Amino acid sequence: MNAISDTGAAGFLARFAAMQGRLPGDSTLRLAAANAFRSLGLPGATRGRRVEAWKYTSLQALGGMSFRAGAATAPAAKGIVFVDGRFQSGTEKNFARFADRADFGELSWPDRDPMAALNTMLAEDGAIFQIPAGIDAGLVHLTHIGTDGASAHPRQTIRLGAGARMTLIETMSGSGCYLHNPVTEAHVADGALLTHIRIQADAPAAFHLATLYVAVAAGGTYDGFTLNTGARLTRTEIHASLNGPGAVAHLNGAQLLSGSQHADFTSVARHAAPKGTSRQTVKNVLAGQSRGVFQGRIEVARGAQGTDGYQMNRALLLSPDAEIDTKPELEIFADDVKCSHGATIGELDAEQIFYLRSRGIPDSEARAMLVRAFLAEALDPVTNDTARELLEDAVARWWEGQAA
Repeated sequence: MNAISDTGAAGFLARFAAMQGRLPGDSTLRLAAANAFRSLGLPGATRGRRVEAWKYTSLQALGGMSFRAGAATAPAAKGIVFVDGRFQSGTEKNFARFADRADFGELSWPDRDPMAALNTMLAEDGAIFQIPAGIDAGLVHLTHIGTDGASAHPRQTIRLGAGARMTLIETMSGSGCYLHNPVTEAHVADGALLTHIRIQADAPAAFHLATLYVAVAAGGTYDGFTLNTGARLTRTEIHASLNGPGAVAHLNGAQLLSGSQHADFTSVARHAAPKGTSRQTVKNVLAGQSRGVFQGRIEVARGAQGTDGYQMNRALLLSPDAEIDTKPELEIFADDVKCSHGATIGELDAEQIFYLRSRGIPDSEARAMLVRAFLAEALDPVTNDTARELLEDAVARWWEGQAA
């Protein structure tokens, strides 16, 4: 397919008009999403239009660009592989393709979320995992690769039956300037456990805009961790609903940024049932002129007594030109709860540096030791050995790039 000549929202709408007869799934739903996207537009790209949820992140740069549909192939990688949002290789017992079984799910909000609307409008393919009750699916690798000039809108669904277990490690990488705009739904049934590790190491010129919707039933656990090191502009938006008694949601992450990178981690934990537990802990290391954003929200419904909600954002600024914006929120309508939030922002501890230097350690090495310790601490929520090793490798590569 030739590149769409129109830029921004107009270009995406033009592509939909050209492709809509060939896209899988409910055409009525896609048309409604297109109408919603036409109204919503790209946040920050339309002068005078303010979107509170995107207060700290503007897609103005994206609004002046045009992208083509995915058409390229790339070398095979480990696990299930998608290139520019289209399936390339890999098999898994409980895996299906969105292109063959178009499942838009029921958790997303394309009528009010512009990126969900864009995805619903243009999704061509994506991964669907259906894990039967009581089955342990083990460890699954899912790889997304982007290529220069493409925009990809993978549509993904994960459904775990009662008591099922799965560990999904999702990695993102590529080359050139491209857009990766995935929407993922995760359904965790009674007593099930989904461990979801996301390693975003997209190309330096890329845009990564991911939206995740999670529903956790009674006694179920969604254990999520996102590491953002790549892309020119990143936004990770997670909406987790704890719908049954004793549900658990971990919405943790780390953002390692340098140069002029911008990364936004926005998460909402909605407690709709009693005795639920949520954790939102995000740590940032910011160098150069980079900018990090954390927006965390805990919502507790009137009947959700015994809720335990916690959120924390910590930022380590390695440069006087780096910036962090943090916005923690609590909205509580129950009276028997334990909810807290906090934020810390600082530089490397001068006393710790002095202590290390007094032991004969050079200044640059002393600073590196303190940064590595902070980064190691950021990975503490991850207990799966394979996932931890991959995350540590990604962190090491990022730090080596700063030291080079």
